[in-house]
Amino acid sequence: MTEHSLWRFSRALHRAINDRHFEGIEALIDEDVDWAVYGPIDMFPFLGARHGKAAVLQVIRQLADNFHVRRFERESIMLGVDSASSMLRYSLTALDSDKPISLRVAQFAQFRADKLVNMRVLIDTFDLVEQALGRAIHLPKMTRVG
Repeated sequence: MTEHSLWRFSRALHRAINDRHFEGIEALIDEDVDWAVYGPIDMFPFLGARHGKAAVLQVIRQLADNFHVRRFERESIMLGVDSASSMLRYSLTALDSDKPISLRVAQFAQFRADKLVNMRVLIDTFDLVEQALGRAIHLPKMTRVG
């Protein structure tokens, strides 16, 4: 049995972000990759949808410019032949402020010929925005009318 594409991709992604070694990740991304990280793009412009290898590599470089991955835990994972989905908890450090950030993400990946062809990531954005702002967000209470 060969190693699943997700494990190679995950190691290469963290090496690119933490060590700025992008060669390994470049080899694992399809030229026509479809990538979307759903979150507050007004606060984090590297989030959002991208298409093509060059655009995705630019996002990974922006992540490396802004964050260091201190730790991550896989809460759950499901592997298919050419797909993977997982719930992850990340502990990051914001490089501009040395501020710790923790977040949960759901990740859905598809591979073809051992290369990433599709990635969708959902971020627990409410908690992330509170951490980025450095304060709690107080929403108005929802009341029943009528």
